[in-house]
Amino acid sequence: MEKSTVNSKRKSRSLIAIAVVLAVLLLDQVSKIWVKTHMELYEMIHITDWFKIYFVENNGMAFGIEAGGKLFLSVFRLIAVVFIVIYLNRLVKQGYKSSFTSCVALILAGATGNIIDSVFYGVIFEASYAGHIASLVPWGEGYSTLLHGKVVDMLYFPLIEGTFPNWVPFVGGEDFLFFRFIFNVADSAITVGVILLLLFLR
Repeated sequence: MEKSTVNSKRKSRSLIAIAVVLAVLLLDQVSKIWVKTHMELYEMIHITDWFKIYFVENNGMAFGIEAGGKLFLSVFRLIAVVFIVIYLNRLVKQGYKSSFTSCVALILAGATGNIIDSVFYGVIFEASYAGHIASLVPWGEGYSTLLHGKVVDMLYFPLIEGTFPNWVPFVGGEDFLFFRFIFNVADSAITVGVILLLLFLR
């Protein structure tokens, strides 16, 4: 294969990966900034019975899961993103298909989207709380310091609600809800990217 053809395909794969990352980041940040500046914390917008916009914030990882201190998580995210960028660049150079590199780009975009919240939101936004809608503030006058921002979540899909039958051991008579996690576009991108890699691109 001619060198010019190889370079052309490499450039095409690079552009596709960059487009995926930028598209996800744009959608993720626009949705988060809108929610942050238009809704009170814990405010809910009813779209359908199975889909609601429900504004929450968390210090943790995807789907509101919390582990370790806030600074540790922020630094861990930054390191992870650097490694994913290096890995994605290597995949492109080695000629992997765009379908594969696009999945990795989804994961990179999702991780980067949540990093932006963690690194910058604390210094550029007021605190959100019930009864108060936050606004952008001058750099450094926000609710926290660099690397200590909270991640904005808003996508809520309470698909099935009910009560466990009394005969079910341990949980009989208790209420249950599926799907109870509240997440964001970045979380979705990571999840979709990982699932596609596992299912189709082994």
